[in-house]
Amino acid sequence: MTNLPTGPPTAWTPPGASERKRILDDAHSIALVGASSNPARASNFVMTYLKSSICNYDLYPVNPRESEILGHRAAPSLADLPVVPDIVDVFRKPEDCPAIAEQAVAIGAKVLWLQLGIWSDEAAAIANAGGLDVVMDRCVKIEHARFAGGLHLAGFDTGVISSRRAR
Repeated sequence: MTNLPTGPPTAWTPPGASERKRILDDAHSIALVGASSNPARASNFVMTYLKSSICNYDLYPVNPRESEILGHRAAPSLADLPVVPDIVDVFRKPEDCPAIAEQAVAIGAKVLWLQLGIWSDEAAAIANAGGLDVVMDRCVKIEHARFAGGLHLAGFDTGVISSRRAR
């Protein structure tokens, strides 16, 4: 179940599929805030996918409790990264997102991306005011796979090329 928006609506409008594809196509680097070395965590699964040969992103895990995740040195905060990431991909609670949005604006990131199930009108407003594109309640891995042809509308690659039913 996703956390649907509550409270007054913001000026933020969810980007459509073509805009999300553009964001992913234009990005070269992704900071994963809340990344974990625990393979049972969604952030680890997403980072594993983003490390694959299908993707061509420089990855920067951000977690003050980790030193290394999947062979990448973890930074304690966005301000400690060696580069300015194109996308700040967030795996944190919604109440943590406004502060992360402020940090993303402060370092000059291009996109604030809140993972599947995460929604924060306040974070979206902060990021928008700072000139960032905002995506909420979407998974970078799922979106990348969808645009790369690895997902069917049902959520997986069916291997079917034709719209006709097999006989």
